Amino acid sequence: MKKNKSVIDIIFAEYNNFYEAEKKIADYIVNNTQKVIDMTISELAESAGASDATVTRFCKKCHMKGFHHLKITLARELVESKKDDVKISGDVSESNIKESLSNILANKVEELKQTVSMIDEKELSEILNLIRNARNVQFAAVGNTIPVALDGCYKFNQIGIPSVTNLIWETQIAYTFNLSKGDVVIIISNSGSSKRLIDVIEAAKAKEAYIVSITNSNNSPIAKISDYHIKTATREKLFLEEYYFSRISAMTVIEILYLFLTVGKPDVYKNLSKHEQSIADSKI
Repeated sequence: MKKNKSVIDIIFAEYNNFYEAEKKIADYIVNNTQKVIDMTISELAESAGASDATVTRFCKKCHMKGFHHLKITLARELVESKKDDVKISGDVSESNIKESLSNILANKVEELKQTVSMIDEKELSEILNLIRNARNVQFAAVGNTIPVALDGCYKFNQIGIPSVTNLIWETQIAYTFNLSKGDVVIIISNSGSSKRLIDVIEAAKAKEAYIVSITNSNNSPIAKISDYHIKTATREKLFLEEYYFSRISAMTVIEILYLFLTVGKPDVYKNLSKHEQSIADSKI
């Protein structure tokens, strides 16, 4: 089931790790994918305002053997996207709401497809077993991924898996120092380079807890020091000049963990029923 990221998704994942000249090439490829397939390396360099050497270095960072390999891969992916009727466009305008909605939908669907397709089945099974056997599960996040951690914590507690998170980082790491051997810490980060979350990981490792990270890049510092890593795909760069993290992919990973844990837990419906009963008085 697992497959590699597309060139476009690799570009989005690694964008913050590119040098400024490499970002020019990335921007040009994202906005002119069809044209790039018919270009020479010098033509791309000139069009993007970079050098031939920069294009070559950029290709290597995208896990391509060279520019020719990148073009072949892009061409294949364009053919596949046409078969699946996937439109990769970042055009969003109130003057054409119908087309804009279609563009947003197509890219969000592609985010989810890419994220799910990259999940390693063996690793997912191991992660689920660790969570089932953990005394506690801690969700850790900072900034705009905090809502994902809150959602995960809520869902896990619903089905009887003791979980904790906090809006305040100082409180998060204070809890980390109280973990036990075999507990699980789920780290959620876009860039995977948050110093605060790295501090949480180091504290958790000292307590012999397992680290599961959810980030957008295999090359991120957090991914490299985690016991398990789940890659997410995002296409926000198509719509925004600056890079922002779409929570949809990370939320989907949490949903996947939740659903598998729900199916495999014998007392889950009893726990869900208790939870629903406890909040019944708050509903009209």
